[in-house]
Amino acid sequence: MFKSFIFLAYFLCCSFAPLFLFAEKFNFEADRMTGGRATGRETTVLVGNAQVVSDNLFIKADRIEISGKDNRFIECSGAVSGRDEKKQIFFTTDKMLYDRNSKKLVMEGNSSLEDKKNEVVARGRHIEYDDGTEIAIFQISVRMFKDDIVCRSEYAVYRRDAKILDLSGFPVVYKKDDEFRADRISVDLDTDDVIMEGSVSGAIKE
Repeated sequence: MFKSFIFLAYFLCCSFAPLFLFAEKFNFEADRMTGGRATGRETTVLVGNAQVVSDNLFIKADRIEISGKDNRFIECSGAVSGRDEKKQIFFTTDKMLYDRNSKKLVMEGNSSLEDKKNEVVARGRHIEYDDGTEIAIFQISVRMFKDDIVCRSEYAVYRRDAKILDLSGFPVVYKKDDEFRADRISVDLDTDDVIMEGSVSGAIKE
């Protein structure tokens, strides 16, 4: 019976039809699928136009691997993109790991996170996002854009709910024609206020 089930799943995937295997808002589709459900080795691999919908999160990639008990982990690679339309969050990356239990997402490589609700776009080489706390951590070549504000640093913490951005690691903030530098910089993305600490310097155009 199990072999028949796998054959049916494979047939549906190759026919470009959505595959609904699990209750409660979890489904996927792809050009090709392989997998097994042996105890301790629960793994499903989707290749080619792979898509997964988990709760409010939609993910698309060249390759998606689903593993763990109750399909806990979703690992993606190759042209990864996704969105949470309920929270208005969109992202792209080279590689990604999502934990469905903790609701934590980790992106590696050329990564971008767009928060349309707060009109913020951020980029970095390593991004971690906690859906429960709505806090994102950016590392390596961080860039963040909002209206006339451009921020650069090597490390940043974005508190989405509070609309606060904390920058460290050679942070620089450009606000229209003004430039601000310090050891640590905090930006209130609601009021555009800039707070600087340590080795403060800047240039303001009159």
